[in-house]
Amino acid sequence: MSDELISILVLVVVFVIATTRSINMGALSFAAAFGVGELVADFSADHIFAGFPGDLFVVLVGVTYLFALARSNGTTDWLVHASIRLVGGRVALIPWVMFAVSGALTAIGAVSPAAVAIVAPLALSFAARYRISPLLMGAMVVHGSQGGGFSPISIYGSIVNGIVDREKLPGNEITLFLASLVVNLIIAAVVFVVCGGLKLPRTAVATDQEREDGAEEAPADPAGRLTPARIATLAALAALVVAVLAFDLDAGLTSISLAVALSVFWPDHGKKAVNEVTWPTVLLICGVLTYVGVLDEMGTIDYAGRAVSDIGIPLLAALLLCYIGAIVSAFASSVGIMGALIPLAVPFLAQGDIGAVGMIAALAVSATVVDISPFSTNGALVLANAPDVDRDRFFRQLMIYGGIMVVAVPPVVWLAMVVPGLG
Repeated sequence: MSDELISILVLVVVFVIATTRSINMGALSFAAAFGVGELVADFSADHIFAGFPGDLFVVLVGVTYLFALARSNGTTDWLVHASIRLVGGRVALIPWVMFAVSGALTAIGAVSPAAVAIVAPLALSFAARYRISPLLMGAMVVHGSQGGGFSPISIYGSIVNGIVDREKLPGNEITLFLASLVVNLIIAAVVFVVCGGLKLPRTAVATDQEREDGAEEAPADPAGRLTPARIATLAALAALVVAVLAFDLDAGLTSISLAVALSVFWPDHGKKAVNEVTWPTVLLICGVLTYVGVLDEMGTIDYAGRAVSDIGIPLLAALLLCYIGAIVSAFASSVGIMGALIPLAVPFLAQGDIGAVGMIAALAVSATVVDISPFSTNGALVLANAPDVDRDRFFRQLMIYGGIMVVAVPPVVWLAMVVPGLG
């Protein structure tokens, strides 16, 4: 048995053990990375640690730290009430507002994880306050960010169009953008209906928690009051948006720096916030991605891609490449996998049997629509920032939802975008 197949089987075993024995999958994945890396691939410890997602670790810790601080001093509650007032009290509109805001941010140049890092904490705080499904709200934020993610001036769009130009393939920037926007909009509408969006109140109704908060806070500190701590936190959140969008600073490092600055002035809030960082989620995501890094270094992903591209039936190869893009992207960089798969598709695209524009759009959509997976950066941010949820249950929901995206989307976009382009 080849090393690549062994590494894939070990990944399957990790999933089975984690789901049947309730062991943190991240811890299992670290053990798998050590075992496969040392015993199968003959990697050193330094080589194994090279796959540790240090940037994602800082993003998860920094963003959850900052927004935990915002929750502890009541800033998120103030923002939720402000959002309700902004839409005239129509709770049912808020998920679509979050979809639109996320899409606008990525369309004008924010990377998808940065947009999700900015929008998801507020969206999920709103969901907790008004008993909206966190899966619905998280999906709306992620699909919104992917819907705008392939505009001609976006990061994803620029990268994919650049790969197309480099490979001397025919491309269409508008088709790529609209393909992603339409698919994500349709999925968001389906999720909105399935997850109870039509049952959301047309106007805001006070929840039990709000009534309790009102009773407790009315004498001195109502939710609508802007205290110095809340004003400073709002300024910090605004600074985060400006730093990420205008100056292209790292969202994780910026978030943790702002949280530390706030903690200097309000140490009680800061101490409480550190304890609310979702450390089990950080372990889970970082462990799985470390093992995926070992797979990448071993050549397992390239091995699978080459096996598919060698198939003599172009239409079948196109479908399988879409599936590989979806499966791998659920655990790794969406842009990275597109950068690997588009060149692999060049040989049979050059034959003229399949239209390049449709194939590239199908690959792009397949590799990004699955980013709601809890193992991707976007899904991890959703999982980490959801307050007042059973995190294990929410993790399973995200994993199942991500699995549905992996299974269902590639054949749909293949039928809609690739098959009509047959030569």
